[in-house]
Amino acid sequence: MTDLPPNDSPSNVAEFSVSELSGALKRTVEDAFGHVRVRGEISGYRGPHSSGHAYFALKDDRARLEAVIWRGVFSKLKFLPQEGLEVIATGKLTTYPGSSKYQIVIESIEPAGAGALMALLEERKKKLAAEGLFEDARKQLLPFMPRVIGVVTSPTGAVIRDIIHRINDRFPVHVLVWPVRVQGETSGDEVSAAVNGFNALPIDGPLPRPDVLIVARGGGSLEDLWGFNDEAVVRAVAASMIPVISAVGHETDWTLIDLVADRRAPTPTGAAEMAVPVKADLEASLVRLSARLKGAVSRDGERKRQALRALARALPSPDQLLALPRRRFDESASRLGRALSAATQRKRLTFSGLRLSPATLQRRLKEARRRTTASGERLPGVFLAMVRGQRTRFNRDAGRVSPGALNQRIAHFRERLRLMEQRSDTLVRTRLERAAQRREQAVRLMESLSYRAVLERGFALVRGADNEPLKRAKDVQPGLELQIQFADGVTRAIAAGESRKGSAPRKPPQDAPAKPQDQGTLL
Repeated sequence: MTDLPPNDSPSNVAEFSVSELSGALKRTVEDAFGHVRVRGEISGYRGPHSSGHAYFALKDDRARLEAVIWRGVFSKLKFLPQEGLEVIATGKLTTYPGSSKYQIVIESIEPAGAGALMALLEERKKKLAAEGLFEDARKQLLPFMPRVIGVVTSPTGAVIRDIIHRINDRFPVHVLVWPVRVQGETSGDEVSAAVNGFNALPIDGPLPRPDVLIVARGGGSLEDLWGFNDEAVVRAVAASMIPVISAVGHETDWTLIDLVADRRAPTPTGAAEMAVPVKADLEASLVRLSARLKGAVSRDGERKRQALRALARALPSPDQLLALPRRRFDESASRLGRALSAATQRKRLTFSGLRLSPATLQRRLKEARRRTTASGERLPGVFLAMVRGQRTRFNRDAGRVSPGALNQRIAHFRERLRLMEQRSDTLVRTRLERAAQRREQAVRLMESLSYRAVLERGFALVRGADNEPLKRAKDVQPGLELQIQFADGVTRAIAAGESRKGSAPRKPPQDAPAKPQDQGTLL
């Protein structure tokens, strides 16, 4: 108590200011309880504050301790606080002079025992199942014969040796190992990073992209396998474009990655057997199928040869098919000689009847020259007559295309254009008026159907924190942040607890202990 002020009072009792007494108490509590571990149930947790800090309380059946987690520590927590969860908090005690309260400043937090872990696991399972991450419809089929297999596991354990040995025995392929820690606080982050890293590999890159992934680990307790229940691991496996086989623990061990993976193997060796077929079995199947194919081809050829022989027996012989054409050919050949002789005789008689003397040719030539000369003499007169007819038609058309006639036609077209412009203006005005009327009707209809008219009559619209309307009282949970919209603006409120019909809500007594929340079970 060296920081206490001197006693100027006439009595022997020391006199302190409120700040001095609060500061002395703060130093005393911090010196005596610099590092403590407290077990209790989380109460009053509503998530982190807008500043990033989290304020709540730890309680048991007889006492209550205020707690705070600063923003920098909260972002690094492995397990986030949850209302009603029993935890073990590590930190230091201090006081808050502004309200004369003492509190624990938490540096780390963990569930209190396996029961709490099971409750946390069950709650996380329900949350992810509600998002549809465990549905069979979204799971992919495994490739029958992968070329590259990616394995996410510890590089030093027996698991990777068992997987590689089993793959080499069944069907040797290229195996890529992404080393990770399979136990501890960082195991979940490393496994999710490995799955995302394999999916980020380009298809035609220098490092081959796996066709299937195996996430493997040996058996262990719930705490040992807890990294594979991490939400980041589940979401990474769900988003993987490469099929994933889960081989975590023994056959009786179940984690959340087993539910989201495309296939679950009871052991790492079983995962290797799911990933690749047996090469010897494939070769035997190929030999068996090849023999069956040869036998089928042979039987099919024999069947077709038998069908061909049967069809050949049903067809007539070539002599029967060619008998009638041969006879017609022989008859035509015999008639051809006689017809050629008769035709030659007729041509000879016709040629003999022609008189092709030189005098006859000269006479026909003179007649042709005479007709040509007569036609040439008539040609100038015909040309002049054609020119006169064309000139007459041109003069007649020129008379009809005078300037006066053109002006009349122009005036006629201008009058028609003016009338069309008037009709166009009238039509445009009419359409604009009709459109304006329809717009006004739509505006009146929209105003009549808008909920703002209802707000003007004294009603209010209640929305949640996500700005979605709340239509039922059951949708409003105690402590929910509300947005209430009136006709003249929006105000914010916090929902109180449920109240009975016809009576005001009663505030629970502060000294009454809250009933511990049932944490559930995984089985």
